[in-house]
Amino acid sequence: MCNTNVKSGTELYAKLYPESSSDGVLRLGNIVPDFHADTTQGPMDWHKWIEGSWAILFSHPADFTPVCTTEIGRLALKYDELAAKNVKLATLSADPVDSHNKWLNDVVAHCENKVTIDFPIIGDADRSIAVKYGMLDPGNKDSNDLPLTIRAVFIIGPDKKLKLSLNYPASVGRNMDEIVRCIDALQLSAKHSIATPANWPYNHDSIGKKGWAFLLPTVTPEDAQKHFPDHHSCKVPSGVDYLRLIDVNKLNLNN
Repeated sequence: MCNTNVKSGTELYAKLYPESSSDGVLRLGNIVPDFHADTTQGPMDWHKWIEGSWAILFSHPADFTPVCTTEIGRLALKYDELAAKNVKLATLSADPVDSHNKWLNDVVAHCENKVTIDFPIIGDADRSIAVKYGMLDPGNKDSNDLPLTIRAVFIIGPDKKLKLSLNYPASVGRNMDEIVRCIDALQLSAKHSIATPANWPYNHDSIGKKGWAFLLPTVTPEDAQKHFPDHHSCKVPSGVDYLRLIDVNKLNLNN
């Protein structure tokens, strides 16, 4: 097992992000906007609800739409897995809660698996939350048109800072496996001085290092040798030793 006492470089990187933006635009590293809203599970104070957990805010434009109906069903299948990773899940659309409750009957009926919707769906009928989170231009807040840009995923850390965001058009359904993969990568990086490569955990299979991750540049050669003696350095023409892979299965993932 690797010694993971080396200070996490992720903490250093996090300090490079301001906690708030100078122009009001929500960006990675910012503390996400707080709000009070009605949900299918009762009133919610967002920051208080997140307290001590990771959180996902998963938005969709409107109830009774085809792609969103499948997304909520597939998301429900990931609920227990995400809860086991200390991730709270909430969804949002620009409809009132009464509409959500009626629509959820369709969601459950259409999903080929037996599902229950155990996460709250936030009512954002006035679109104020969508505007706060940059999903909708303020000029469209009072429009009666379908708010198509309200199709996003926000992954938020226990510190209430935005760790990752994804935006999708109306014609492309989201992949729930990718969302879980992002959670796994973010949590792994938060605990250890590593970064996950492209296509992780299916990367570097050709060299027998499938699922391995890179040490961050903040790990000195001395610390790499001391704390990660089994790391593998990929040889490249430049000769620079920066592609340093470690077996994440040897990390103490409980720390």
